[in-house]
Formats: sequence, C-alpha cells, structure tokens
Amino acid sequence: MSELTRLTIAEARDRLRAGDVTAAELTEASLAAIDAADALGAVTAKTPEKAREMAAAADARLKAGDAPDLCGIPLGIKDLFCTEGVASQAASNILSGFVPPYESTVTTQLWDQGAVMVGKLNMDEFAMGSSNETSCYGNAVNPWRAEGSDKALTPGGSSGGSAAAVAAELCLGATGTDTGGSIRQPAAFTGITGVKPTYGRCSRFGIVAFASSLDQAGPMTKTVRDSAIMLRAMAGHDPKDSTSADIPVPDFEAMLTGDIRGKKIGIPKEYKIDGMPEEIDALWHRGAEMLRDAGAEVVDISLPHTKYALPAYYVIAPAEASSNLARYDGVRYGRRATLEAGDGITELYEKTRAEGFGPEVQRRIMIGAYVLSAGYYDAYYLKAQKVRTLIKRDFENVFADGVDAILTPATPSAAFGLGDMKDADPVEMYMQDVFTVTVNLAGLPGVSVPAGLSKTGLPLGLQLIGRPWEEGEMMNIASVIETAAGFQAKPGKWW
Repeated sequence: MSELTRLTIAEARDRLRAGDVTAAELTEASLAAIDAADALGAVTAKTPEKAREMAAAADARLKAGDAPDLCGIPLGIKDLFCTEGVASQAASNILSGFVPPYESTVTTQLWDQGAVMVGKLNMDEFAMGSSNETSCYGNAVNPWRAEGSDKALTPGGSSGGSAAAVAAELCLGATGTDTGGSIRQPAAFTGITGVKPTYGRCSRFGIVAFASSLDQAGPMTKTVRDSAIMLRAMAGHDPKDSTSADIPVPDFEAMLTGDIRGKKIGIPKEYKIDGMPEEIDALWHRGAEMLRDAGAEVVDISLPHTKYALPAYYVIAPAEASSNLARYDGVRYGRRATLEAGDGITELYEKTRAEGFGPEVQRRIMIGAYVLSAGYYDAYYLKAQKVRTLIKRDFENVFADGVDAILTPATPSAAFGLGDMKDADPVEMYMQDVFTVTVNLAGLPGVSVPAGLSKTGLPLGLQLIGRPWEEGEMMNIASVIETAAGFQAKPGKWW
C-alpha cells in the first residue's frame, strides 16, 4: 500500500473519483508511513481514529458523487493551527495540555472539502526559527541526506515538520504558515513546493499568532498543481478575521496553462548578495533561461530598499510577537508554574513564562519589548514601519512598469546540518530569510519550487514573487519552471 503515499493530490483525486482506490485505503497507507517515520520527528500528534472517521465520511461522499477536489486526501496540519479536540500547542511548553474547543477557519474549510487529518506536524516554537530546532517536541529532521554523509540536516523552519512530512511522503500535502519565509525556505530545503499567498487571502482565525501583520497560511505539496488545488480550498473571506480580504477565490488549478509568452519577469540586482554560493547563482541563471525559453521576457529590475528588509523585519516581527505572546500568563490556559508561599501574580507571570518559553522566543519577546518601549519606539519601531512602506513601494513601482513576476533564489544555501548554527551569532540564522522577508513585509504572494540539486545532491529552490492577489498567475509561471527543471529526485529512505 506504500505506493499510495507516492501519489500527488491531483493523481489521488482522480483515482478516488474513478473508484480505483478508497479514502480509507489512502488514509491507512499514510498512517502506516507516519508510524514508520518517528525518526523524522515530523509528526507531533498522531490522529488515527479521527483520520479513519474522516476517511469513512469522505468515502460516503465519493460514493454519492459529491466529491470536492480534496475529498479523501490525507493531510498533515502544522501545530500552529487550532484543531478541535486535538492538542495544538505551537511547539511550546507554555501551551502544554492545550486542546482547543474550536477549529481554525483554514482547517474548517479543508474538512468541509472532505480532506482527512492524519496528524499534527512539528515546527519551531511559535513559528520563530529557520531550522525547526526551537520546538518543545525536539528537532524535525530533513528526510534528505548529503551524498556520502549520514549527518542529520534541518528541514528548514518554521514549517519544518510540514516540509519533512510531505517530502518523506507521510501525507499528500500539509498546511504551513509563513511570517518571513517559513513555508518557502523549508520547501526549498526538502524539494517540495510551498506557496505563501497574498496577505489576507487565507484567514488567520484559529492560527496561533506570531506577528499579525505578517503571518499567512499556505499549502506545502509535492507539485505546483497540488498547491493550486489546496490553496483554493484554504482561501476565502472570513468575517472572524478583520484582515481577511473579501475578494473572490479563483480556480487556481485552471490557471495552470503553462503559457507565459509575453510575460515580463524581473531579476532584482539587489538579490545578488556577497558570498552567494556559485550553485545558487547558477540555478538562478538557469531559471531565467527556462522562462526565456518559454517565451517570457526577462528584465533586470531594482528594489533599492532590499538591504533594509532584514533589519526592519527583525524589529517589526518581534514587536508584534511581544504583544501577541503577552496573553500567555499562566492564568487562563496552558502551563501554570508552581508558586511558593508569598508569591503573587507577578511571580506567577514571571515563573510561568520563564518555564514555558524557549530561549529564541524569550530573545524575540525582549527585542520586541525593547523596540516598543518609551524612548526607543520612534528610533526603532516607527523607523522600521517607514522602511516597510518603502519596500512595498519598490515592488509597486516594478509592477507598475509591467513586470508580471519576480524571480529570485529561495534560500542562500542548501539545507545545513542540525546543530551547525547552535553556537553561532543568531543573526547568521536570521540571514536564512534574506530572500523571503521582503515578500511578507510587502504582503505579496510568493512560491518556492524545486529546480535542481546542489553539488552534494540536496534540493535547491527558486522563488517567484507575484503581484498582489495574482497567485494563479504566479503559480502558472512556477509550473513552467517545474516542467523545465523536471525535478523528480526523492530522498533515499533511511528512517
């Protein structure tokens, strides 16, 4: 049955509708794959009973001829999404024991489509990290290994468990969230496709908040077509989220024509950073040639404020995090520290947060509290917001000049070893987001698509940045790269 987990969502959909396979069979194959993959640390909560129940309901819908695209498709859900009756703790000890009495809007929409939840997936604590090493569950591990090495590699972060689960074919697709690159970077590190939609395209209701003006949910799948299918189900207006856009959701899959003749693709000169590995630069040039060969016009562009993006991001995101995470106080839900005689409410807050938050989360909360404090607000937070406006304007100017999408590398390197950056300056880890944070600051859609292998046989991804609300157009261009690159490599099974 293991060959069933190798199917794409599109293939599984067609076979389910044809009656060649049942949702129950697909689900059992996925559950068996998950049980055999504990070494990956990708799954934080297995949900076999719920999965079997959902699969039975999906089979009934398929039999009745009422089968939406995702009916019967096994999916993994990042631990940041609240799932009713299933532990949802954002990979943090401070939310240990929290079982939501409600469902996030995105997962509600997926279940309405008949999708099957096979488990919750690992991530960096509160989505803060680029390597999945800050999780209270322990590290998620990349299913890929460098040639001639058995060193454990990062699957990227913060959606590392989602990336590892899809790459290792434990499920057919997974949800991720992207605040500064947390869908696109892990997708690139594991050889899968990851889409960060336009800010407001997917509801944030029921997704544990990191930085509210940057967070956005998106699909992580084996192919661009699968991402198009999944995004259509995840997207849509939600009155419960004030930032959710009341804009019609198109049929993204129908927009994958592969025809990009006459499209104008921008290559930003500011992304040619010092020290970029030769193989990343070569892949970028190859991607541009693929698009040129398909009839697109490739032009050089300038995004002059790019160099300020990382500093601005690492002021704005921690500021919003320090505000959002103030709700975890040991009073209403989650972890509560044990108090000693004479301790009061202040000691409860201090001890609960000291025990519950990991070092990286504590670091970002302190940075955020500092930049928002009296005397520093104007110098840091206000200035960062002004820089954000300039970064957004850079993109608006480029798109106004007729550019349809922007091509960049997805990451500055292939996947690195777990523990490699443990003792490094935190800024080195933050540099992993160098190509992705601008997209979040400007609220734009972005996609990472696998396009080649490094000299050590690890996946490398290319990023396309689209116009606001034009995910379909962006994914169509990504599908051209996918076809031209012909990336079929899979990790060798060691787990």
